Amino acid sequence: MDRKKLAGRTAEAQSAEYLRRKGYVILTLNYACRGGEIDIVAEQPAGGKLFGIGRKRGGYIVFAEVKMRSSRDYGEAREAVGWRKQQRIRLAAGVYLSEHQTALQPRFDVIEAYPYGDGFKFNHIENAFE
Repeated sequence: MDRKKLAGRTAEAQSAEYLRRKGYVILTLNYACRGGEIDIVAEQPAGGKLFGIGRKRGGYIVFAEVKMRSSRDYGEAREAVGWRKQQRIRLAAGVYLSEHQTALQPRFDVIEAYPYGDGFKFNHIENAFE
């Protein structure tokens, strides 16, 4: 794996850990299907709490795209998630939802990852595809 791809995978793994610390439940990383790919699929329970054995009330199923940039010199990382990329993520999310039944509301987020010390500084943009 080349250096750039390895850095991207590291940013995705640390983004997933960032979401865990915020109370999200990570369902899968790097979900891929014929139509596209999703970096992180997670559940955000309503109020950040789980109810019963794996049951949630309200909340979201979150399809998150992670974008890493070494600097902001050429724009914000989120700018790399254009209309075409959004369509591919939406298509992949539709396939995921057809394979995994849920009553949760879908939401599309972007997580910007910028190098900071030994890790990353994150900017989590909820509902980024509006």
